Amino acid sequence: MKTTYIRLSLSAIILLGIYSCKKGEASAAELETYAATDSASAIVSDSVSSAASMKVQDKKFIKTADVNMEVKDVYNTTISIEKSVQEFGGFVVNSNLQSNVISQDTYNTSDEEAMLIKKYQTENRMQVRIPTEKLGEFLTFINSNKLFLNSRTINAEDVTSNIRYSEWEGKRNQKTSENIGQLKTNKDKVNLDDKNMSEGNLQKLATMNMTDNLKYSTVDIYIKEPKVRIAEIAITNANSIDNKYRYNFIYDAKDGFVYGFYLIQRIIVALINIWPLLLIAGGIIYFLRKRKITKPVSSKTQE
Repeated sequence: MKTTYIRLSLSAIILLGIYSCKKGEASAAELETYAATDSASAIVSDSVSSAASMKVQDKKFIKTADVNMEVKDVYNTTISIEKSVQEFGGFVVNSNLQSNVISQDTYNTSDEEAMLIKKYQTENRMQVRIPTEKLGEFLTFINSNKLFLNSRTINAEDVTSNIRYSEWEGKRNQKTSENIGQLKTNKDKVNLDDKNMSEGNLQKLATMNMTDNLKYSTVDIYIKEPKVRIAEIAITNANSIDNKYRYNFIYDAKDGFVYGFYLIQRIIVALINIWPLLLIAGGIIYFLRKRKITKPVSSKTQE
């Protein structure tokens, strides 16, 4: 009897050991599976922001994004982004590419030639609209063009209650229109109907804008180059040209003679224009001189 009990106890211990081993193996397998799943989720989260691809049942989100990064070549990156926007089914709202000149100097290389050296930095501010369901893919594409990401902001605004309120307002506006229709036609009814139609149009416009914002996400993009670029532009030596034509004696003498001739003509024309004043001045001078001559003659006669 005692031997049988011992055998049963040993059997139970062995079975428990086997069960524990299998359970441990199963737990390890589950952990590895979870780790693999978690790693995959981490990769997806790194490449596509959860905020950009977030979907919640019975919720509606208006999504916007703001990306600030440095790229190798602003122009080529701009062309690439604009092309990808079209491929994703979106459109470019604006794209303002410009080169900010830091300094520019001119160096003469010969009597006729010179070199203009410009140091500049190129940047671009863009705003694009992307179908909301492809926002995550688009942000992933933009991220592949970066040298350094300064910042990336993604907003998901819950507008579920706004949509419900818009529906309620539409029903209210329709009910008000039916009530106005039952009134007798007079001036007050016309004013009420006009006001109600105006409110209805504003409500429709707000609904259209919200629908558009739900369908397309707005992405603001700022890209710039981290280093200063240098442009070498061959130009004409301006100093040499200025010295060449700064002074020409024969031409200047001829020009001075012609200018003097025209100056005389202008003086004569000016005198002709003021001939009445000259005539009056001449008469006054003649009268004064004649009076001076008359006075001495009369004094001698009295003696």
